[in-house]
Amino acid sequence: MHFRLIDRVLERTETQITAIKVVSAAEEYLQDHFPMFPVLPGVFMLEAMVQTGREFALPTDSRLVLGRVRALKYGSFVRPGDVLTCEVKLLNRFEDGSLDLKGKATVGCASGSGPSATACSGRFLLRPVRFGSPGVNNALADGAQTETTARS
Repeated sequence: MHFRLIDRVLERTETQITAIKVVSAAEEYLQDHFPMFPVLPGVFMLEAMVQTGREFALPTDSRLVLGRVRALKYGSFVRPGDVLTCEVKLLNRFEDGSLDLKGKATVGCASGSGPSATACSGRFLLRPVRFGSPGVNNALADGAQTETTARS
């Protein structure tokens, strides 16, 4: 199952991207989290920042996965009708294609009234997907090789 957790990119520079997610009561994952007090799960707040950070890799369309999270802090709840605004700054771009990022997600009412509050913030690393590189212990490949050897 794939969740697209950013609706629109509002601003893009070489070092910063701002995107938004309008949280709707119709979102499937809100039905169980929590039935009487629906809130956006914290891991989805992080995923929204990750998806915003992946925008730095476009248009090359390289596959980036979450490699590390540091100093992640949660603040305000994000409820249906709220707008989650993700601001992600590029701190460093490494030779292997990894991106060192700092993100902050703020929550505000969809009507724009009232102040916004921090919902989530932290640093994270996005790295290219690794598919069984030589010298890397790949448990799945090792298991398949063992099974094949056992049949011989």
